[in-house]
Amino acid sequence: MKFIADFHLHSKYSRATSPQMDLENMAQWAKIKGIDILGTGDFTHPEWFKELKEKLEPAEPGLFKLKNSDSETRFILTAEISCIYSKGGKVRKIHIVVFAPSLEIVEKINTQLGWIGNLKADGRPILGLDAKELAKIVLSISKDCLIVPAHCMTPWFGIFGSKSGFDSIEECFEDYSKHIYAIESGLSADPAMLWRIPDGRKLTIISNSDAHSPAKLGREANVFEGEELSYNLIVQAIKAGGGPASPNFLKLIYTIEFYPQEGKYHYDGHRNCGISLSPSEAKKYNNICPNCGKPLTIGVLNRVEELADKPEGFKPEEAIPFKSLVPLEEVIAESLGQNTGTKQVEAEYKNLIEKFGQEFKILLDISKTDLESATLPEIAEGIIRVRQGKVNVEPGYDGVFGKVRIFSKAEQKELPNQKTLF
Repeated sequence: MKFIADFHLHSKYSRATSPQMDLENMAQWAKIKGIDILGTGDFTHPEWFKELKEKLEPAEPGLFKLKNSDSETRFILTAEISCIYSKGGKVRKIHIVVFAPSLEIVEKINTQLGWIGNLKADGRPILGLDAKELAKIVLSISKDCLIVPAHCMTPWFGIFGSKSGFDSIEECFEDYSKHIYAIESGLSADPAMLWRIPDGRKLTIISNSDAHSPAKLGREANVFEGEELSYNLIVQAIKAGGGPASPNFLKLIYTIEFYPQEGKYHYDGHRNCGISLSPSEAKKYNNICPNCGKPLTIGVLNRVEELADKPEGFKPEEAIPFKSLVPLEEVIAESLGQNTGTKQVEAEYKNLIEKFGQEFKILLDISKTDLESATLPEIAEGIIRVRQGKVNVEPGYDGVFGKVRIFSKAEQKELPNQKTLF
């Protein structure tokens, strides 16, 4: 049996987050997306923690479900914490995702962190706390907690970020590095990039949406296989990574990834000059804009090159595979030659969900023949192309979002645009 999990997200109590990010809406959208297990996010926030205690009840060991509801969505207790501190003569800004096995453990964590900083200010609290000390505090409360560096390559807030990160897990966590079993790829990187880095091969790579609104849930996720679910089984599967799983145990079989090229800082470049360069191209110009002579803004891929000890395309033997997807709404929008959020795109999204049940099922499993019987051939073709990785990518650079195009520019001219579906 397969289970899809999205562990890292935010509640309505986090800044720049939709007021719709409450437990009821999360559970409803999890069903639409096909997600079985959701992180609660933000368990450090007093008001959100109060809601968790009031609205959730125990399900499988260490997992929770909505009270007085027939929802099958399971929740696991998680929170993201922003550690901002000085170390090695540099200001560090490291985001950490914490997994906890019970509400009682969360209460103890919140009490100790509340002595350090203001947990009421934001669902993702900012603490003047060394990431190593955070790990020490959390693991001293319960060895069953899990510490995962979030979106590890993000320039400002990733553990390997070019602006405020470290060159290794050990440099950051020192003697506590032995307690770090996983890193989160985040939207700015995928496993293929991280496999080139030593720590990207030592640790399990997990993927989560970091969603700030219900519709963004599952844009990255983890797919497990097994007969049973529990907090401990999930944590054990993450710790085991690509290694063999014991009978009746859960195993992480692949992750679902966003195309990292869509990020705003994938390539190096200079926005004002319209210059976008791969790391090797930027190196030829000594990281100087060939148009105006000013320094280029260095992107995530360049940082990967800096840390890498393996060539592009390298894959470890026991690596957990991944599948790169484009959200269904975006596939529909491009197939219709429209923008996301239009009435026609939303109507067709609803139509496909009503016919097939879940977004992940549509993106991963439904045959082209069945898709063509339910929607326009352009949409069916778009879904199949994404599934096969047949997309055109224009990497982002210097604050300019990248673009993943399913159809070539010539094909886009032939798309149906305002063509009716019914």
